Amino acid sequence: MSDKINKALEMFGPFSCSQAVLAAWCEDYGLDEQTALKISCGFGSGMARLSRTCGAVTGAYMAIGLKHGKCEPGDAAAKEKTFGLIHEFDRRFCEKHGTTNCKELLGVDLMSGDQALCGARIAERCAGFVKDATEILEAIL
Repeated sequence: MSDKINKALEMFGPFSCSQAVLAAWCEDYGLDEQTALKISCGFGSGMARLSRTCGAVTGAYMAIGLKHGKCEPGDAAAKEKTFGLIHEFDRRFCEKHGTTNCKELLGVDLMSGDQALCGARIAERCAGFVKDATEILEAIL
């Protein structure tokens, strides 16, 4: 496994899926790890347990934006590059998993579902989503 995948999997557990993915890439693109962890904290568990977009996916989106995102008012090319890479990431993740929706990926609602089942599904599946998100990022960044 690559260093990025190892780092993301190492971070997952003490931190959420979104934090693990962004932390694997942040320092390469000028963001310190502590700030990356803070920024990405609310995106885990499908957006703060709302069971929406998977945190591994949103962590990847943030990494793409960190590398290519628009930061100058007239830089439409950066915005289009960022959007294009996010679309490519989404396509590849959905090819593997059928969706980027946390609730659908886990088959349980993290906000109102049975908490024991939620914990079991997270333990069973989320490291794989973190790994796959990181692999896709390695291929497209």
